[in-house]
Amino acid sequence: MHQITIAIDGHSSTGKSTVAKQLADYLGYVYVDTGAMYRAVTLYALQKGFVSENHLDKETLIAALPDIELHFEKNTDGKAEIFLNGTNVEKDIRTLEVSEYVSPIATVSEVRKKLVEQQQKMGDAGGVVMDGRDIGTVVFPEAELKIFMTASAEVRAQRRYEELLGRGEAVTYEEVLENVTERDEIDSNRKDSPLKIAKGAIVMDNSEMNLEDQFHTILQLAKDRIAGRV
Repeated sequence: MHQITIAIDGHSSTGKSTVAKQLADYLGYVYVDTGAMYRAVTLYALQKGFVSENHLDKETLIAALPDIELHFEKNTDGKAEIFLNGTNVEKDIRTLEVSEYVSPIATVSEVRKKLVEQQQKMGDAGGVVMDGRDIGTVVFPEAELKIFMTASAEVRAQRRYEELLGRGEAVTYEEVLENVTERDEIDSNRKDSPLKIAKGAIVMDNSEMNLEDQFHTILQLAKDRIAGRV
């Protein structure tokens, strides 16, 4: 069966990773969570003191990039989890603290270059579902199916807030909303690979869509392309 590349871009907290994982599982494709890769680099920078409030030591971070090794491994449930220098950091990268610094880290050109090269190697054979901010514009501009997911900032903040509460984090909705809007601003206006709708991408506003609706909508689009109907 013909295998395609599926690129899912969009704003933070739009559920990109959730639907991308579902699609990959259903189609038997490789799933690559590029956001997790940027979060892992951010976690490393926090651990080393390269980044803090109102401070980012770019030169030291860039010099340390060769020391950062990232890879994914499947857990007992078959879900891919990210490892940073041999340590599983899947839970550590999902905190609000990492969320606050991931966008500034992602503006560093050398960080993006390193991770984009890794991402292209992971998906160069096709049969991959990849989600992030620049998959359809930079990583795989020739992807057979490109989706751009969006939703209102308030809806996205509420989703993220509930997710963080479920993990036991002491956060307020207002803090999460501020983080979401700040990330939108940074992601959309950074110099390298700004968040934008890729040429030929299908825009999906999921403010009022549930996960099942999103999955089946994108799955049908994928099936059409796999069958050569588009």
